Amino acid sequence: MSCLAEINDPRRAGYACRHDLQDILAIAVCAVLCDMNSFEEMAFWAEHKTAWLKRFLKLEGGVPSHDTFNRVFRILDPRAFEEAFRRWVGRLVPAVASGTLAVDGKTVRGSGDGAASPIHLVSALATDCGLVLGQQKVNDKSNEITAIPELLDALLIKGYLVTIDAMGCQSEIAAKILEKKADYLLAVKGNQPGLQVALQERFGLAQRDALHEAWHSAQLTEESHGRFVWQGFWVAENKDVVDTERWPGCKMLGMVESLRKVGDKESAPERRYYISSRVMTAAAFGKAVRAHWGIENGVHWMLDVNFRDDAATVRKDHAAENLSRLKRIVLNLLKLETATLAQFGKISLNKKRKLASWDDSYRMAMLGIKPAHDN
Repeated sequence: MSCLAEINDPRRAGYACRHDLQDILAIAVCAVLCDMNSFEEMAFWAEHKTAWLKRFLKLEGGVPSHDTFNRVFRILDPRAFEEAFRRWVGRLVPAVASGTLAVDGKTVRGSGDGAASPIHLVSALATDCGLVLGQQKVNDKSNEITAIPELLDALLIKGYLVTIDAMGCQSEIAAKILEKKADYLLAVKGNQPGLQVALQERFGLAQRDALHEAWHSAQLTEESHGRFVWQGFWVAENKDVVDTERWPGCKMLGMVESLRKVGDKESAPERRYYISSRVMTAAAFGKAVRAHWGIENGVHWMLDVNFRDDAATVRKDHAAENLSRLKRIVLNLLKLETATLAQFGKISLNKKRKLASWDDSYRMAMLGIKPAHDN
């Protein structure tokens, strides 16, 4: 990952540093790839893989300690780290994209300390390829409403359908997405009461029944392990229902109704409402809504379960934000890797990390390092 070489060393200028910054960052990426989730585990892994690391890195000062990893990630400029991350991802996806870009926030629960609240990060996931394109920390005493425009400003989102939960249902965010030559699909809840009432009236029972053509309605059923889920999707053009001066570019309205049954227990119907600047069929609308939900399983759940993100207790300075970003880099690497398909078929990201931890050639392939005889 040559982009790491573009990050300036944050340590004091003129100070004789024992460990090269690029060595520290490269070891950190390798260690997290190999199922290590903390600074202590990074140092432990590096100690046992020193001979392998010396084939590619300077390591003039030996292997960094866990205190060194901690200190460097505390003072590493998160903006510079994020910019390097975005440049790397930008080389992997086309400049003009298509598909869904899901934007959603996640709290790193273990990063809180006494009076200090845990950090909250907003991520953007290109759902078609499963790659995280960027993340933005929510500033203290602020919320996602201010962080989302900052993240969108930093990304090339032209051509995407940007999906955001109700927190991001703000006219300014809608305008920002259009300005960036993308489309929006925004969930509507009680934080926009007037808009929610207008959509409830538009998709009342009688009005919904009138949308009987396949273009306007679709449904989906899933059944597994004693759990049955039915979802209905309805769309309608915005004909003076939503004020386009207040909500610029709004062309389509949508509703999702869900019913769940587990055993003999059936849930009450749940309805969710949406506005969009893109006219879609009901089937396409349903696909986009379901793709947005994928950020929970494809990113947040993965980070918590496989990378122990919520259990990370680093708290000082920029350490928590930078460690979380490091895990997203590795998550992208794991999703990009397809070499195991021929040998193992489709395997979980957790198994890929374990395989990388003990198989040097597989790890090298993941990192784009050629064997010595190919150099």
